[in-house]
Amino acid sequence: MNSPPTVGVLALQGAFREHKRLLQTFGAHVTEVRLPHQLGGLSGLILPGGESTTIGNLMVEYGLISAIQEFHAAGGAIFGTCAGAILLARTIHGTPPQFGEQPSLDLMDITVQRNAFGRQVDSFRTPLDVSGFETPFPAVFIRAPVIAAVGEGVEVLARHQDQIVLARQGNLLAGSFHPELTGDARIHELFLNMNRSAQAVGSGL
Repeated sequence: MNSPPTVGVLALQGAFREHKRLLQTFGAHVTEVRLPHQLGGLSGLILPGGESTTIGNLMVEYGLISAIQEFHAAGGAIFGTCAGAILLARTIHGTPPQFGEQPSLDLMDITVQRNAFGRQVDSFRTPLDVSGFETPFPAVFIRAPVIAAVGEGVEVLARHQDQIVLARQGNLLAGSFHPELTGDARIHELFLNMNRSAQAVGSGL
């Protein structure tokens, strides 16, 4: 049996503790990542929900943009949820002008529309049919983006009302919703399986 992977959760802002808790139910070793050197030895990284501009600006300040890009280039798997999906995207629409330019990792060939499902008061939970799952997933949407378009090589895993809300490209996974708030760990299990096929990235990052 394969040993549990060592996974990082970006812990600058947002719901990183909830991701950590779910990962640990599978026996994964979890590291809170705040600085580039903490990516060393990880096979995967979760970018949590939160406020994407705030998280992005902190990533720039702490030198994490290039470090995470190098982590991915070396084979590390990355899962972006809600704000994290925005940070993964190559194209981002809907950033308010007063926020300035939205920092991005520019890794996944997707176009994301911010706040596509409305404001905080428009949050909702809905059963979601996910490719490979036998029963619907209880997805929680909070100021959620939508994946408005995908490029070649991107696999669509779930839609809500014909809008793409979960997609995978190689060892990148992006979701519009918050799986960490549901108590259902199947999407985290999917990500851990992606990690098991990835080799831990060296400590020299």
